[in-house]
Amino acid sequence: MPRGAIVNARVPQVTSSALGRTDFRMGGDNTLTFTGRLRSVKYALRGIRIMVVSQHNAWLHAVATVVVVGAGALVGLSGSEWCWIVLAIVSVWTAEALNTAFEFLTDVASPTFHPIAGKAKDVAAGAVLLAAGGTVVIGALVFWPKVIDLLQ
Repeated sequence: MPRGAIVNARVPQVTSSALGRTDFRMGGDNTLTFTGRLRSVKYALRGIRIMVVSQHNAWLHAVATVVVVGAGALVGLSGSEWCWIVLAIVSVWTAEALNTAFEFLTDVASPTFHPIAGKAKDVAAGAVLLAAGGTVVIGALVFWPKVIDLLQ
């Protein structure tokens, strides 16, 4: 097989309409069907399951999520405070999911150690750390006044 050959790849089909619009579609049936959307959700849920099962940090995020949601319910967060907490939680989970995907892709692209592959993994892990750090700041801003009220 020649270097750079792509096997079993779905090549985008590009078409132009009379109005000058360009339509990019992957090969195959692209109709929006209810069962097709359900299949997409099934694959997404499978991806989340793979992340949770394969990544130890995802377990830590799960525990932190349960603790923070419980604490928020206990202290009676307002609607706007819940918005900040949910945004923080989702940002960490999203960063962890992307980190996991980058790790899997890097392992496929570079099965043996390569310094640049290692850098890519480090940057992806750094993104999770940044999201987690921002989450700690948001948590402190939301929960600190509640803690002070409880201590008085």
